[in-house]
Amino acid sequence: MFEQLETGQGYIAKIERESFTDGEGVRCSVYVSGCPFNCKGCYNQASQQFTYGEPFNHEVLVNIIEACSPSYIAGLSILGGEPFCNLDTVEPIVQAFRNKFGDEKSIWIWSGFIFEALQKKAGRRGELLKEIDVLVDGPFMEQLYQPGLAYKGSLNQRVIDVQTSLKACTVIEY
Repeated sequence: MFEQLETGQGYIAKIERESFTDGEGVRCSVYVSGCPFNCKGCYNQASQQFTYGEPFNHEVLVNIIEACSPSYIAGLSILGGEPFCNLDTVEPIVQAFRNKFGDEKSIWIWSGFIFEALQKKAGRRGELLKEIDVLVDGPFMEQLYQPGLAYKGSLNQRVIDVQTSLKACTVIEY
């Protein structure tokens, strides 16, 4: 459905240097701009616009990696917007993060795409999936919203251990 939307427009909606809600531990959260899913009840509607926020550039990339550097930062969380529709922004961030931290710190991504669809993808989306540790998958569904769900907004979403799932060839929840 959204196959033509991979690259995005290169905008960052927000960088939260210390987040306590976007994954396990204290994390640096990066919100990319642009999402085609248009989920009813989305908590971040402004970031659905592909040109919302500030342009992504080398200086922003350096700032993100620096924000991830303190020892108390457990990792990087990438949300949106839709990360898998912003590959020109997300790929360099993930690559720089892995180059600096290897597997010492984790990468979490929230996506409206489901794991199985991303897993089947050859090309850029499939390659990005291989680089992340945890995927919160599926679109937010307002009718399935339940307060207090860990790391997700609606019951249809799953918090997936990506590396274990790829090895097992089946979804293993985190």
